[in-house]
Amino acid sequence: MPGLLIIAHTPLASALKAVAEHAYPECSGMIEALDVAPADPIESLELRAQAMLLRVKDPDALVLTDVVGATPCNLAQRLADGRHVRVIAGVNVPMVWRALCYALEPLESVADRAMTGATQGVVQVTAAEPPRSALNAATP
Repeated sequence: MPGLLIIAHTPLASALKAVAEHAYPECSGMIEALDVAPADPIESLELRAQAMLLRVKDPDALVLTDVVGATPCNLAQRLADGRHVRVIAGVNVPMVWRALCYALEPLESVADRAMTGATQGVVQVTAAEPPRSALNAATP
């Protein structure tokens, strides 16, 4: 069962972990979050990330990060080995929930499902119509 490590600009990683544990309270042992602040030295971040990865990796882990090319993603790439640790950038709530929902599947499948969840979770939502009673009150 792949563990999950979220590395993102502060406070996004912790917030996503909290949302994950809200929806899937039983997942608390398989998810870690590393918030990256602007002044954090990359060397100490890498040590913290490696320790977190060891806690969740069983034997695989999926690392989710926010923006390609930014410090959290660069850090996540240092952890990836292409076999037991995979990295996906563009993390959002549907991605995290989908990864947890299918956490019993192999790493490659969890990664694919996480990416599908992320893209299917981005939709344009139209404005809601006001309740009928509000419409009636507005017309003379």
